[in-house]
Amino acid sequence: MKSLRLRAYLNVRASVLALALAAFPLASEAASALPDFAELVEHNAPAIVNIATLQTVRAREGRSSDIEELLRRLSPDDQAPLDLDDMPSRPRGGVGSGFLISDDGYIITNHHVVNGADQITVTLNDRRVYEARVIGTDELSDVALIKIEASGLPAVAFGDSEAVRVGEWVLAIGSPFGLEFSAAAGIVSAKGRTVPGNQTNYVSFIQTDVAINQGNSGGPLFNLAGEVIGINSQILSSSGGSNGVSFAIPSNVALDVVEQLRETGTVSRGLLGVLIKDVDYALAEAFQMPRPRGAFVDEVQPDSPAERGGVQNDDIIIAFNGRDIESSSQLPFYVGQVRPGSSARLTIIRNGEQIEVPVVVGSLPGSGVAAANPQEEAPRANTLGLDVEDLSQEAQEVAGISGVRISEMDDGPAAAAGLLSGDVIVELNRTPVPDVQSFTRVLESLPDTGFIPVRIWREGRGTTLVLELE
Repeated sequence: MKSLRLRAYLNVRASVLALALAAFPLASEAASALPDFAELVEHNAPAIVNIATLQTVRAREGRSSDIEELLRRLSPDDQAPLDLDDMPSRPRGGVGSGFLISDDGYIITNHHVVNGADQITVTLNDRRVYEARVIGTDELSDVALIKIEASGLPAVAFGDSEAVRVGEWVLAIGSPFGLEFSAAAGIVSAKGRTVPGNQTNYVSFIQTDVAINQGNSGGPLFNLAGEVIGINSQILSSSGGSNGVSFAIPSNVALDVVEQLRETGTVSRGLLGVLIKDVDYALAEAFQMPRPRGAFVDEVQPDSPAERGGVQNDDIIIAFNGRDIESSSQLPFYVGQVRPGSSARLTIIRNGEQIEVPVVVGSLPGSGVAAANPQEEAPRANTLGLDVEDLSQEAQEVAGISGVRISEMDDGPAAAAGLLSGDVIVELNRTPVPDVQSFTRVLESLPDTGFIPVRIWREGRGTTLVLELE
């Protein structure tokens, strides 16, 4: 009996060992399939630089009246005036990364790395140290071009950032926390990202999971071919350290900015003059689109290139110069790459039809819009869950609009769509409603179910929301 158990045990061990040996080649093959970044780092590290900055800060900067009041409370018997302006200035330092793009000393880094610096010191990979001067910086793209006086320097090669695919391996080299020439690898997590809090959207970022930290800013992001496809710029973090969500400026954008900085020291960008938002499912349904895509035109700004070209409110821009627009953040990016005065072509969905609209692109900054200041009157009830009233003649003249004001909100389709008390409804289901009577007439003609667009005026600008009737 014992011999039978022993033979069974040995047979099981043999089977397990055989399976392990069979799996070993697979594990070896998987390991060999992983990228080896050693040659990439060795070849490109000489072109990476460490950047240290010094900025003279007056001692009073950063002080507030609260601090002065606290000092007075600590010395209540001292009535002498607090002359904090006479306190000596102090230097404030910063660190970042950059990389050489030519053998005569031109270097790309971030705008925020060198902005306001009185002194910029560049340390090369071979420990040579140079003072750098700023050729030009661009805050909107966060790109800066600086130069050191040297020759025969190594330089990086650039790749096509448009060709980058999500899931590709990438490598960053920089100086996180001042640790010079440190390499970190990861993958491209997403493309076309808009960083939360960024109001300009003139950069469509490459998102990666590379461990980017403070000090990596301005350093290059390489593909496996050893080409720069991005400039590390920002991170999303709750602690100030890497959370695996970092953003790089696409190399194609950076090269365009650098070319302009090198030629003129400034950057010019195209402008349409429209306020836009994403097309969600409700908007797509309301405007008879097969799927959500494009940039929804909330408002065409007065006397803008878009207005002169014939763009209208509630148009949906689905392409710019033949480049598809899937999300609204892509449009400012594409427009910004066009030089002011150039002709462009918009592909637009209007009233369910696709049309082409030619425009001549303008230049930043855009123009402002009028502000509404409605007055309150007696409410009138309706089935959307809101009460409306006529807009006063004075308010119509000041704001340049006609509509009905929401005086009170209840639970219902309007509240669910995001309408607020005080909003001015100028169109309901694409029909103008200049007064309560016309509003009521359109309201009575609405279907029992479906998605209904409603155009409103809020805080000085127009926008279109979608009500869901059910």
